[in-house]
Amino acid sequence: MLVKPENLRGAANICSDSGKRPLAAMFGADETLQGGGLAIYCLFYNAEKRDIDVLKAPFPADGPLEYQSLTTLLPAAAWYERELHDMFGFEPQGHPDMRPLVLHESFPEGFHPLLKKYPKDYDARGHREYEMLTSQGEGLFEVPVGPIHAGIIEPGHFRFSQAGEAMLQLDAKLFFTHRGIEKAVEGLTPMEALPIVERICGACSVANTLSFCQAVEKCSETEVPYRAWLIRTLAAEMERLYNHVGDTGNICAGVGFSPVISMGTRLKEYLMQLNEMLAGNRFLRGLIIPGGVQYDVTDAMLEEIEEVLREVHIMWEQANFVNRIRTTGRVRPETAFDLAMVGVGARASGSTRDSRKDIGYGIYDELDFDVITETAGDVEARIKVRIGEVAQSLKLVRQLISKLRRNAETQLAVELGELQQEEGHFTWGISESARGDNLHCLLLDKEGRIDRLFVRSASYPNWPALTVAVQGDIIPDFPLINKSFELCYACIDR
Repeated sequence: MLVKPENLRGAANICSDSGKRPLAAMFGADETLQGGGLAIYCLFYNAEKRDIDVLKAPFPADGPLEYQSLTTLLPAAAWYERELHDMFGFEPQGHPDMRPLVLHESFPEGFHPLLKKYPKDYDARGHREYEMLTSQGEGLFEVPVGPIHAGIIEPGHFRFSQAGEAMLQLDAKLFFTHRGIEKAVEGLTPMEALPIVERICGACSVANTLSFCQAVEKCSETEVPYRAWLIRTLAAEMERLYNHVGDTGNICAGVGFSPVISMGTRLKEYLMQLNEMLAGNRFLRGLIIPGGVQYDVTDAMLEEIEEVLREVHIMWEQANFVNRIRTTGRVRPETAFDLAMVGVGARASGSTRDSRKDIGYGIYDELDFDVITETAGDVEARIKVRIGEVAQSLKLVRQLISKLRRNAETQLAVELGELQQEEGHFTWGISESARGDNLHCLLLDKEGRIDRLFVRSASYPNWPALTVAVQGDIIPDFPLINKSFELCYACIDR
């Protein structure tokens, strides 16, 4: 749907069915090199159509970039609109918090890096203000944490407003290592951009590559071979497995529950060794390419994985552990919906959304698995969803191995040929990562090179929920709550 900027808010209300359909993403594009101006795209999940509805508001190249903010209508738009302002200069009128999001103090005022007028090597050193939000009142105090942490972890600054040990408010300052990936791939062919895309995040390498390849393949008239989809899906479930078991151990590290920490670490190591058998490396890079896959696979034995997973259930026998995780870090179902949360975080709060079922990309429609949900929305619920999803992934892996054994096809990839897009439109790809659905939107120029790539990882819509989940809990529980979401820094530092 194409609308004028002044009608964007009203059209978004219609596309979202008055807020009943979640906002999937919101991004900007500078289309001046293609003869247009700037544009804002809004994407909405449409479960009935098993599709994503797209709303586009083009702005004149030399006109104002003002529009009525969507945040008061759709709270999930808050971060997207702040990023639109940082990267393109759009001005959402009525937005409740227009502090910088991506660009920190070291960037100059008025600098918007995704505008085409700025080259990739532009020297953007400068200064701007960045204010942290805190609560004020008698007896309140602040606790700053980070951005450098006491472990091998990426940088993030957390500012707590405290009344005793109780956390009243949390403000998170992220994007410390933003790499400009979306700018770096401009002008590249999809194959040239592929090594960059699959390195956006180590833990989501398959998810990012799979989403990107789907967006590229929609620009071609060819179809990916069936055996390639079997191998792609196997890799996606292997990535989910090693993430979930490792994350379960990490959550237990938040309370020093050593036996399960060790079990999670041991099982993750075993799974990553299996990854190396599949792809030649532990992060499954280099396996998926536009048009298919590069390598065939052989059978992998799963008995040891299942045996170790049975051991992990000792955590539920520890009353002190259960006491720490039950009702801790709660996100209510209505909050999860308003923030358009995805993945484990959403499904632990009652959501049934899973792009493997809702969109049915690849061959998931012919596979038998359940979407695991809980309703409490606390740390315990998020652990239970992960363990349930591990069982479902094992079920999927068994089906995939059986299908690979029966499938005699030898073709693993096809040449996509000349890539074409309908003028003024983009293609998108989606995949369900361990953290939730991962969305890539792609605009090509007339030569088939990348004009705009937008990457929305699963962590992006879930980070704002962390600041809500901690309210009312005590500060020693923050590591536990934070790890239960297991949000990625690299995925948003694209």
